[in-house]
Formats: sequence, C-alpha cells, structure tokens
Amino acid sequence: MTPAYILTLSCPDRTGIVHAVSGFLLERGGNIEEAAQYNDHGTGLFFMRVRFACADHGEAALREQIGGLAASFGMRWKLHVAAEPMKTVILVSKEGHCLNDLLFRWKSGLLSIDVRAIVSNHRDFYQLAASYNVPFHHIPVTAATKAQAEAKQLEIIEAEGAELVVLARYMQILSNDLCTQLAGRAINIHHSFLPSFKGAKPYYQAHDRGVKLIGATAHYVTADLDEGPIIEQDVERSDHTDTVEDLTARGRDTETQVLARAVKWHSEHRVLLNGHRTVVFK
Repeated sequence: MTPAYILTLSCPDRTGIVHAVSGFLLERGGNIEEAAQYNDHGTGLFFMRVRFACADHGEAALREQIGGLAASFGMRWKLHVAAEPMKTVILVSKEGHCLNDLLFRWKSGLLSIDVRAIVSNHRDFYQLAASYNVPFHHIPVTAATKAQAEAKQLEIIEAEGAELVVLARYMQILSNDLCTQLAGRAINIHHSFLPSFKGAKPYYQAHDRGVKLIGATAHYVTADLDEGPIIEQDVERSDHTDTVEDLTARGRDTETQVLARAVKWHSEHRVLLNGHRTVVFK
C-alpha cells in the first residue's frame, strides 16, 4: 500500500498557495486524496490540510523538501504519517463516563489514538484500565504536593511520547507551568456550554436556574481556566420536568460525544490553532 501523509500548514494569505502546494506534491509523485483550506479575512491568515499518498519519497525526504516551500511562503507546517495512531495519555478523577467512552471507541477502531497510560488522583478506575491492558498510575494531589504530582504526570507523559493528553473529567486545575508544557496537545472537556455554570455541581446550578439548554465544551488547555481555544460544543434541550439526575445523565452523554469528536479531529490532524480560536477541517 502506498504510504499516506497529512500536511497541515498556516501562513499569511496570498495568491498561489494552493497551486504551489499541489504542484509541489505533483512533482514528487504525490496523489492528493483529501484537501481543505480556509482564508481568515479577519487575520489575513491562510490554513490548509492535505492528505496525500506518495510512493516516490519517504517521510524524511518530504520533510526536508517541504522546508524550502514553507520558507518561501512563511509557513508554519507539520507533516504526519497518516497510518500512525496518536500516542495518548488520559487523566481522570472520579467520574468515568468520558474515560470509558474513549477506551471503548479506541478499541473499536473509531479513534486514531494509542492510549499509552491512564493517570488519576484516585484509584477508582484501575480495574477499568486493566481490562483494556493500559498502565494505570495513581498520583494523589494535594495543595502541598501539587508540584511534585505534576512533575510525575509530566514524566509519564513524556516517557510515553504522548502527542495528546486528554483531561477526561480530571477535576484538578493544572498549574501555569504544566499548561505551558502541554500547550496545543491537551484537551479538556468542560461540563457546560461555556462560559455558563463554571465550577462545582454545574447541573445543580443549571437546575436551580431552570435552564432550557445544557451542553458541553471541548477545548485546548491553557493557563486561563476554561478559556482555551474551543474545538467542539454541543447542547441538549431540557424543560421544567427534568430533575438534577436527568440533567446530569443527559449532560454526561453530551460530554462523551463532544470529547470524542474533539479527540477524533485532533488525532486526525484536523484542528489548527488560529490565535484564541481553532480551524477545524471536519
């Protein structure tokens, strides 16, 4: 089978970018299988994602040659081998619906990830991890041990070569330093349609206010709590007959779906950062 690659890039917008990229690939025997681009007129930036097959040149050669093309357009770019699943570490606390959903989708072949480890500040899901043959690391976190705990977490993440870290209802605020270390590769699922009902017991807050919509938000982790670039959101309708338990159950279902879509798109290199926003080539 001919090797396939995914090229993502962004650069100042100008004429001829698509022609230059497609011509570059054609000259090297590349066959474009999927392509998408976006011009942000507000920022003057151009974004592109191309999946292509190429038998004539290997990854190393393509990387070296793309560098010349990129320099002429001022491109920020990445090249990925399409068949390689993304190495992933999942962080979780005491609510396991998102963890369980991600593990099932992964083993079912629905997500292009390779779950290398599960890290938790509680022991609740060590048996679930074992059932999927995934190493489980219990790292308790207190105010006094937060720095040491995060150092251990980062050590595991780096040792596993993780390109993606998923906070699957990990109920600890990451330090600014760890957020910086994980910039662009950590996804959090927030239990509301941001920015409403931040903090603890969101569905109690929602029920108390008689909301008519509940939702979930998947976003990249930054030092600004729950304000990172948004990847995906969704909502469900509710009414006066819903109990807190109804809202919680429906909210959890929404959280799992939103997070799964965000992880899928990130692992397929469909998400490009655009300042405080994202470009998502679905």
